[in-house]
Amino acid sequence: MGESSVKTLETRTEVSSSRVAGDEARPVAQRALLPRLRAPRRPRIWFEILLIGVSYWTYSLIRNAVPEQKADALANADWLWDLERTLGIAVEQSVNHAVNSVTWLIVGMNYYYATLHFIVTIGVLVWIYRFHPGRYAATRMVLFATTGVALLGYYFFPLAPPRLMNGGHFVDTVLVHHTWGSMASGNLKHMSNQYAAMPSMHIGWSLWCGLTIFAVASAPWARILGLLYPTATLVVIVATANHFWLDAVGGMLCLAFGYSVSRAWYGSLPHRLPREPEETGPHPATSALLNRFRRA
Repeated sequence: MGESSVKTLETRTEVSSSRVAGDEARPVAQRALLPRLRAPRRPRIWFEILLIGVSYWTYSLIRNAVPEQKADALANADWLWDLERTLGIAVEQSVNHAVNSVTWLIVGMNYYYATLHFIVTIGVLVWIYRFHPGRYAATRMVLFATTGVALLGYYFFPLAPPRLMNGGHFVDTVLVHHTWGSMASGNLKHMSNQYAAMPSMHIGWSLWCGLTIFAVASAPWARILGLLYPTATLVVIVATANHFWLDAVGGMLCLAFGYSVSRAWYGSLPHRLPREPEETGPHPATSALLNRFRRA
């Protein structure tokens, strides 16, 4: 009788101890999971292609699904134009007319606007993926957060570009010079929301490219080109009458938000992270998903 009582007490003590140990280990494991989720890992090419493709498709779908509030967009354009004139920075019309008088220059800017926005951005992503894998995820997060928050601007502040203003006397350079490739004018304009000019993602993306190159590249000429790219883009978006100066400011604010999100998640700005990833194993979320499939 005494021996059974002792065994029962020992058993209960062991069970209680294991429960306590389990309860203590669970929060530790949960606390350890967050650093593991935040740790940069070597990116997988198939996953990145899929993620970027789906993300851009979703962004375009939402952007174009925003109602084209023409009356509000034109009213906002008039208000913004008046604000710029009050501030003394309303020189877009002069730049637009001056550059439009030089045919080869404005045609080149039209093609610049239609193509480099995508080509350079993808090129920088590939470069970081290939040569700075430890910084890739944080750099990509900046771009994604910047693009995502821009959707709020398109929804809450519909804005007509200068070329669509009533009585603005701006030249739609794509229409005048019959330039191929831009969704802002011509036959392709129905494929894109014409009143989503604020903020300018041409500036948001080009500045992201420029700052990334400047912060990470070692060659001085590359760093200089990195800074020149968003500067040239700013001139192009104004000369082609696709954006106001203040649209560019909106793009910069979105980029600042993107950097803030990335820094909050990774604890550092992208260029300050190690060039090579510290974690080489599978991502915890991927492991959890695979384990669930295996159990099923």
